[in-house]
Order: sequence, then C-alpha cells, then structure tokens
Amino acid sequence: MKGDTKGKDRLSWLVRIGFGGGDLAQNLIYQTISMYLLFFYTDIFGLAPGTAATMFLVVRLVDVLWDPLVGAFVDQHNPPWGKYRSYLILAGLPLAVLGILCFWNPFGDSGGIVKTIYASVTYVGLSMLYTLVNVPYGALNSSLSRDTDEVTILTSTRMFMANVGGLAVSAGVPLLVAALAKSEALPWKMALFMGLGSLPSFVFMPLVPAMRRTLGKRGLFVVFLSVAIAGMAALYIISRLGRVEDHLGWVYAAQFVKSSGVIVATGYMWALVPEVISYSEYQTGKRISGIVSALTGIFYKAGMALGGVVPGAVLAWTGYKAAAAEKPALAPDPGAWFLAMLVFSLVAFALLVFCFTQTKERVVMDVQATDQVRVSDLWLEFRRNAPLRILALFFVTAFAMMSVGNAAGAYFMNGLESQTPLAQEGIRFLVCVMPAALLGVAMLIILKYPLTDEVVDKINREIEERNSK
Repeated sequence: MKGDTKGKDRLSWLVRIGFGGGDLAQNLIYQTISMYLLFFYTDIFGLAPGTAATMFLVVRLVDVLWDPLVGAFVDQHNPPWGKYRSYLILAGLPLAVLGILCFWNPFGDSGGIVKTIYASVTYVGLSMLYTLVNVPYGALNSSLSRDTDEVTILTSTRMFMANVGGLAVSAGVPLLVAALAKSEALPWKMALFMGLGSLPSFVFMPLVPAMRRTLGKRGLFVVFLSVAIAGMAALYIISRLGRVEDHLGWVYAAQFVKSSGVIVATGYMWALVPEVISYSEYQTGKRISGIVSALTGIFYKAGMALGGVVPGAVLAWTGYKAAAAEKPALAPDPGAWFLAMLVFSLVAFALLVFCFTQTKERVVMDVQATDQVRVSDLWLEFRRNAPLRILALFFVTAFAMMSVGNAAGAYFMNGLESQTPLAQEGIRFLVCVMPAALLGVAMLIILKYPLTDEVVDKINREIEERNSK
C-alpha cells in the first residue's frame, strides 16, 4: 500500500482547483439532467409524465446493476494514465456526446414508440457513462491525501466548484435557451429563482471547515438540515398566499434559506466518503476506494430512483398539462435546448481534461491487493462497515430529496397558476413537502454516524504506522 506522511499530504491550490474542476464538469451535465430533463421530456420532447417517470425508474434499476461492476473494475485495473483519473478522459468524451443527444429531438411532433425508445437509450447510456466517470472521480478524492483537514479543504473546494456548475446550469439554462430561441424577453425571474438554488454555496461552502470545527460533524448537519426544512416550509406557505409573482421577494428569500441548508448539508456529506474508505482499510488492510465509491453510488442512485420516478408520477396523477402557460418562462424551442446542451457538454469535457492534468493519485492499492478485488467485495464491505451503512442511508434520503426538488423546480416558476388546483398542489408537494420530510429522516440517520474526527485521525495514524513497517 502506498502512503504519505501527514506533512506531505498538503496539496497545492492548483491541485485542489484542478480536482474541483472535475465536479464542476460533471455538474454541467448532471445538474442539467436533474433540473431540466424531465421538463424537456414532458413539455418539449412530447413524452407523457407517466412514461417519463417509468423511464427514470428503469434507468436507476440499470444503475443498481452497473455501479458494482464499475466499482470492482476500477479497483481491479491500473490504466497507464492513472488508476482513477484515466476515466475522466476515456469516459468523459462519450459522456459529453450522450449529454447532447439527450436534448436532441430528431422526431418533431411524431415518433411514437420510436421517440420513447430513443429517449430511453440515450438516457440509459448517459447514466452508465456518468457512473464510469463519477465512481473513479469519487475514489480520486481519497487517493490524493489522508489528512482529514486536507480532505475537508478538498471537499469544500470540490463542492464550491460543483455549485459554480449548479449556478451556471440552474440560472444559465433558462437564459441561454431563451437567447438561442430569440425570445422577446429573457426569463430573469425563473433564472433568479433557480439560481438561488446554488448561489448560497458561494457564501457558506468556504466557511465549512471553520463551521465543522465549531459545530462538529453532527452539529453541522443538524443546523443546516433544520435551516433547509424551515426554508421549504416558508416556500410552501408563501406559494399558497396567491400568485407566485405577487410575492417574489418572499419567494426568493425562502428559496435562499432552503438552498443554504441543502447545499451545506449535502455538500459536506462527501467529506465522509474518504473516512469510511480509511475505516475499511483499517479493518481489512485493503484500500478499495472504487468499491466504496461504487457502494455510495448505488445508494445515491437509489435515492435518485425515488426522486426520478416520483415527480413524473405525481404530475401524471394530478393532471399536469404540458405547455399550459400562455407565456412560459422556459422557451419551448427544441433547437435552442439542443444548442444549449452542446455548449454545456463541450465546456464540461474541457474541464475534465483540466482535472486530469492537475491531479495524480498518491494513496492507492498495491498490485497484490488490486488482484484480490472482487465484485462480491461490495456486499462484504457493506456488511462489515457500519459507518458506510449509515452514510449509505443518508445518501438515499439526501439524493431522493435533491432529485425530487430539482426536477420540480422548473415547474414551480413556469406558470404555476395556469395548472388546475390539484396540479398546483402536486408541484408544491414536490418542491416543498416531500423534500422536507426526507430531510427530517436524513437528520435522524446522520446522528448515528460514529466516526468523529478523533477516531478518524487515530485510524489514519495506525494505518500509516502499519504501512511504514
């Protein structure tokens, strides 16, 4: 096993930013998919909400089978460009291509079953390629350093840049699509509301290391999960007072509060992944980063499965009518959506190349340990690694919350009052009620997480001592 002393585990800011560039790249594609693909399918591509919901569920079921294979494959192999970073290039280019194809409508208003098949194939392919980038990228985090403070800085940098991508997507997509469609007026109200989903990251994520030292891990989660729930409750109440546009100031304030809590709590959870990898190495002597990254991937994909199927199902059940608004905030021009995704995907691939050039694995398995990795290690690891089980449950609830809220946000500001009262309530349920309930469950789960900073430091010291012998 290769290891470094704590003094050598400090990284330059170029390496930290380069690593964060990988998350920025992935979010330019992933956030566009999670925020706007359901809307694109229902209001532009022409799929029924129920059909889209079924397709989202099928994709996540494929992920459950695919992620373990990717995790084991990554840990079993040592590509010449780097054990983990090689996949940023090898899978990153086809990922960018599939991202573009997901927002292409070559059928117009026709297509029937062929249109559904096309959407299913491109979305399944994109999801599989995203896993092939995201699993080794998640493992790359733990391969750069063992130092808990350095890992926190890496995670904060990563989450800050991920939210740069989130802001570029959430606010940028409505504006770019409208500009490309040559709309008369740019949808600034929609862009601001969606952008406030990411904007608080620039306030709070740089403060995460200091807040963690002051509040502790559990305290950090409890405080910001509570803030998020309060923001969701306020957003629900305000939206029931009348037309959303008549209370925009309060709507924006509630969205900012909600997003502040969500961003810090769900951003910091990634700092726990290297800890459970170290805990596994402490128990077994093998640093199976890809396996653990794949396991967390399985569970956040399980959360996304719930989050993916619920919005479409609720929209179908409540009788949502596509393109019901007289003046939609999101332009319905298919060509504009295609060109916008072309821009985001090309920029994303360039950033993956930048991440590849600035990072290098420092803490990885030796060849002998690599040869011993099996797919069955996932289930063995899940059974013996109690902190991982708790983190996995947190991932399920957190990503279900994010998937539901992200997919429904576009509907909230796109002529909510043009829908029937039942459909309006369904959208409020998706934006406010269900995410708040899921965060309450997440709070109960994370309170059981056992790895304090003291325990993690002790584990890493003992691993270093064992490896130096």
